[in-house]
Amino acid sequence: MQAEASAVAASPATPSKAAAAAFVVLSQLGGAAFLYFLLKADGGWQVVGLLAVLGLGFTLLEKFPQVAEFARASLASLPLLTIAVAAVVVVAFPFAVGSNTYMLHLLIVAQLYAVLALALNFQLGSANIPNFATGASYGIGAYVSALLAINFGLSFWLTLPLAALAATLFGFVIGIPSMRTRDTYLALVTIAFGVVVQQLLNNFDFTGGPNGLVGIPAPSLFGHSFADPLVIFGHKLPSQANFYYLSAALVVVAIVTAHRLHGSRIGLAWNALRADEIAARAQGINVAWFKVLAFAVDAFLAAFAGTIYAFYVSYISPDNFTFLVSVTIMTMVIVGGMDNIFGVIVGAFLLTILPEKLRAFSDYRLLFFGVVIIGFLMIRPQGLFPQRMRSYGGRS
Repeated sequence: MQAEASAVAASPATPSKAAAAAFVVLSQLGGAAFLYFLLKADGGWQVVGLLAVLGLGFTLLEKFPQVAEFARASLASLPLLTIAVAAVVVVAFPFAVGSNTYMLHLLIVAQLYAVLALALNFQLGSANIPNFATGASYGIGAYVSALLAINFGLSFWLTLPLAALAATLFGFVIGIPSMRTRDTYLALVTIAFGVVVQQLLNNFDFTGGPNGLVGIPAPSLFGHSFADPLVIFGHKLPSQANFYYLSAALVVVAIVTAHRLHGSRIGLAWNALRADEIAARAQGINVAWFKVLAFAVDAFLAAFAGTIYAFYVSYISPDNFTFLVSVTIMTMVIVGGMDNIFGVIVGAFLLTILPEKLRAFSDYRLLFFGVVIIGFLMIRPQGLFPQRMRSYGGRS
């Protein structure tokens, strides 16, 4: 009886509806405010101050895990309110930014990198498969869509699925031979594939070689060109707002895909591979197939991000899809928290915006950036938002 009483006392209390609702609203508004001030910060020391506040917050979470449990329980108890507040924040953010096109640009790139990080998370986080070729899939999506638009006059909406199909085939091409390797050797194989793709883009004439592709047309929807300003209820937003909402829609698609796959038999199989590949094979799981499938899903989502990027910037070159891009994406997944959808998105936003905001430190920018990453990993060794153990059965 004493053991049962102590277990009940140790378990976190379920938050009331009012407390959970207040937390959902205040936490999301607070996160949006932090993101706004980080984007708005001019001097390097302003960024340092914001990072200090963020580091203090994660330190408190590490020392008081019951706070994180309360946050999780509050968000889980009111899913519709959580989604509604998040949707309002995403839709309203460009209005808060106003005519600042630089801030909108950073948001667009951050959202595309969030999709790339979620794509890699299927492999690195769910199945523990290191893949340094995500940047190559990103580039294949961008080049295939751009070539179809420039040479054949296809619209953006037609090139989007075709580029995804081409990148998915690349995922199978890299995945099948990679099954003969494991761990470090598998990472080396993906590095080789990524370098080969980048060199091919750099040497083929039809890809424009090192000069890249110029003049990629802007998408249009119902007669509205994405190169024109966006007018909503009489409020005029810069043309970048078109791509902001488009990339936000892609993030939603990636989140829904990740959530559905995580709870499916595929997600369970990937987690089994991560835990023990030999045991998974003994349980009848087709290890080779699920590994190849992880490569294909990663390439599929990465191609969507690459297509939007190509049509957004209207110019691409092999330098946009180097090995460093894949390393950056992998760092986002590790820092944010592997196999944690929200953590991966947070890691993508932070590691996209920080290098730009740390330019005030000039030659020491990359050094300071590395120190920040190491600092966060020292505070939260398993990532800012670590993966949670799966729970089965009904809710208690």
